[in-house]
Amino acid sequence: MQNLDTDVVIVGSGIVGATLACALLQQGMQVTLIEAKPLPTTTAKPEPEQPINPVDPRTFALTRASERILTRLGIWDIIMSQGVSPFRQIHVWDANGSGEIHFDSATLAEPNLGYIVEQSVLQSALTTRLAEFETLTYYRPTKVQHFHLTANQAAMQVYLDNNQQLTTRLLVGAEGAHSPTRSLAGIPYKLLDHGQQAIVATVQTEHTHQETAWQRFLTTGPLAFLPLTHPYTSSIVWSIDTPRSQHLMKLDKIDFHQELEQAFAAKLGKIMASSERFAFPLQSRYVLNYVQPRLALVGDAAHTVLPLAGQGLNLGLLDAAALSEVILTAQVQSKDFGCYQELRRYERWRKSDNLAMLKIMDSFKYLFSTSSIPLTWARNVGLSFVDVATPIKQMIMRQAMGLSHHLPSLAQ
Repeated sequence: MQNLDTDVVIVGSGIVGATLACALLQQGMQVTLIEAKPLPTTTAKPEPEQPINPVDPRTFALTRASERILTRLGIWDIIMSQGVSPFRQIHVWDANGSGEIHFDSATLAEPNLGYIVEQSVLQSALTTRLAEFETLTYYRPTKVQHFHLTANQAAMQVYLDNNQQLTTRLLVGAEGAHSPTRSLAGIPYKLLDHGQQAIVATVQTEHTHQETAWQRFLTTGPLAFLPLTHPYTSSIVWSIDTPRSQHLMKLDKIDFHQELEQAFAAKLGKIMASSERFAFPLQSRYVLNYVQPRLALVGDAAHTVLPLAGQGLNLGLLDAAALSEVILTAQVQSKDFGCYQELRRYERWRKSDNLAMLKIMDSFKYLFSTSSIPLTWARNVGLSFVDVATPIKQMIMRQAMGLSHHLPSLAQ
């Protein structure tokens, strides 16, 4: 048996990587986390009467399946103590017609459809939980320089830029869309650049958000207002063609507010204030292989999808839950969890679901961005039909809540 320094090395301590670490550590495994970024400077959260947070405008819409994963890992209570916003309704409408659809958690006898959580809150809760485990080794800031299989392929040898060498049964790449681990492993991927950017910011509106996630489909891309804990504050995600995005990013606040109000049809009244704006390119990518012997990819390192329904992080959390289940099941059965045969179980489990979601999001983008009169008519009729077709609408709601697939045990 190969002498090991650690059971699993996870490269990337972001939300998905840290969640996977918690799932393995909770079952007593030895885990080493490698993070290239230094510890962030702690920033105080705004007081309740100050609704705009100028530091962290990026938020995630977490499904009920993600809530269950984080609950079972002892993370959700920490998140709740720092503040989350449940959304109980979703309202979607087409800017180029009368089609609209309204989802309400009450029709499923559910307390809500999901939660809007700030990235900083999620990361802070995970950091707090990780600190409770004695079997965790954490190197930060540190990078992986290279790695290779041992001669008998029973382990992976990992070389760090701090002159540390680690021998592990499994190396996991969880660093996000530009994963160095994926590059070092030579795993190819397919990339589709949509020629758009997503503008994100926090805004204060004249009217309350009503604990509703609002999304308006414009020909140039969707505009979403996601409810935050303050009743007059929302996180916006505005997907728009890159030249137009660059123009909007240069506007002063007054002009930007006017453009935003017009694009959103002033659904929540006037834009009273806004935080600093950020923009990032919209790309879809997926790898051809999630695994190699002694190596696996999770989250955005394996797949990225358009932010039309906030599914990206939820898919990554399901990856973490599924991979941890494959690892722990093999461990209980005295099998080698890092061998290719066992890791293929994870790949088969998650690859088809993730690819299906990517195709759905890309199809939605095409359907709602076209100015074709027949397609515009068809999508408006479709929205209106689904809005009154209760069984179909409930099925879509359950899908959006992450409750309709063959789920990992942590998500059940």
